Amino acid sequence: MKCSDLMVACLEAEGIEYIFGVPGEENADFMISLQKSEHIRFILTRQEQGAAFMADVYGRLTHNPAACLGTLGPGATNLMTGVANANMDHSPLLCLTGQADTERLHKESHQAMDVVSMYRPVTKWAQAIFHPDNTAEIVRKAVRVARSEKPGACLVELPEDIAKREAESVPIEPHRYQQPSPDPDVVEDAWEIIRQAKRPVIIAGAGTMRRHATAALRRFVAQTGIGVISTFMAKGAVDVDDDTCTYTIGLQTRDYTSVALDESDLVITVGYDMVEYHPGLWNKGNSHRIVHIDYTPAEIDESYRTEIEVIGNIADALSMLCNHLTRNPHPPAFDHTHTRRARELIQADLTWYKEDDAIGAIKPQKAIWDARQVLGHNDILLSDVGAHKMWVARYYHCHEPNTCLIANGFCSMGFALPGAIAAQMVYPDRRVLAVCGDGGFLMNAQEMETAHRLRSNIVVMVWQDYGYGLISWKQDNEFHRHTDLTFGNPDWLQLAAAFGWHGYTCDASSALQETLEQAFAATGPALVVIPIDYRENPRLTERLGHIPVAL
Repeated sequence: MKCSDLMVACLEAEGIEYIFGVPGEENADFMISLQKSEHIRFILTRQEQGAAFMADVYGRLTHNPAACLGTLGPGATNLMTGVANANMDHSPLLCLTGQADTERLHKESHQAMDVVSMYRPVTKWAQAIFHPDNTAEIVRKAVRVARSEKPGACLVELPEDIAKREAESVPIEPHRYQQPSPDPDVVEDAWEIIRQAKRPVIIAGAGTMRRHATAALRRFVAQTGIGVISTFMAKGAVDVDDDTCTYTIGLQTRDYTSVALDESDLVITVGYDMVEYHPGLWNKGNSHRIVHIDYTPAEIDESYRTEIEVIGNIADALSMLCNHLTRNPHPPAFDHTHTRRARELIQADLTWYKEDDAIGAIKPQKAIWDARQVLGHNDILLSDVGAHKMWVARYYHCHEPNTCLIANGFCSMGFALPGAIAAQMVYPDRRVLAVCGDGGFLMNAQEMETAHRLRSNIVVMVWQDYGYGLISWKQDNEFHRHTDLTFGNPDWLQLAAAFGWHGYTCDASSALQETLEQAFAATGPALVVIPIDYRENPRLTERLGHIPVAL
């Protein structure tokens, strides 16, 4: 069969369901081959970056890669931001690019560039196919590496002349392998350290969202009562209604969770990645004893000197620790005062503005409160990047894992709208809400057409402040002034109508919840735009600046 046909057959064998992207001349053979597939659906997007974000969210929710596709040159460079975002947030993703004929790659040539070298810093593996019979090996390896812990992105490049050639090989049957369990002796040593602690705390990271780790973590904390502080990407690791939920950390400023950490004599990190919240911000002077539980060894860092590392399947590690608890006739009597007190204080914060009735601009706390009220336990909120992300991070909390998706490692703006389209494809019966700033939303607003074409039942809530609010917030904190960061905005209702969306504006706090319900009741995509009261940004900074030293 032709090489492009073989590549499609290999992707089918791997169980790839979706390819998002914008094709070009150099991958025309692949697209014609793909058209014959009965198992893979191609989703045409309006820009390659949106395609990569869609594949990112699909991988994050299903733990299996989708593919994003672009042609050579500008197609490949447009894909790169979304691919890097998926790789740093550990979403399995397959990036497929075309390339010029191999006979002209050695010289200056139209649109030709070294895509593989460009992608190596932002993927787990990147490889071009230079012989048709290598296709099966390369696709098999790319998908396996993308899925393997820690998951990430892999690139496969197919030059246009190779795509046309005949191939003799056939797809390699994929075989999944079991992540090894930790060494029992190491688990026993870790248990001894945990058992001797007086005031332990758990930091749950993004790794707890994968491979049954959430259920195992919940069993462990049910038996021990240890409080769990989640990173932004681990919301829902324990149910927000559970007494062990000590909310989130990651604002890079002092909060009640920071104080609870300070008062702990042992920190147990579970599935924690440094890109989520650097240990230099919570372990200054290496003041904490650390038990590291993860699929892979800890990153070497001056501020992260672990006492022991339990490496292997996280669910197995936590289950083995539970077995030590079960066998112990005298379970440890931990003091949970520090985490329970932090929980009480943050709970009080969350309700401050739930009855706010301001008109003209809506407080961030109220907008987040109402979003939580209209979304069920399994519904999904996606946060773009901007000032609103800080509010979502602190004020929006979850009952189930992977129900709040935040671009946090690479932290790219423009993530939420295309991500919401993919989330609704994975879970068509759930409500999906994207929260965006007016800056981030317009970075990928062209995907409004994609949402309309796919009849995506999503709601996007845009917080309008006519500027890059997070940057001004940070500049004000450091320099007590900020540079010019303002811009204009379109007529939002006309924009929504032009793309076939339902459009709503709301400037009355008391009407926001009803407006969101109307948007969700509509068929097809809906846009809700609210003027946001970012005078609350410095007020939050000031309030957190007065957090006590001890709880």
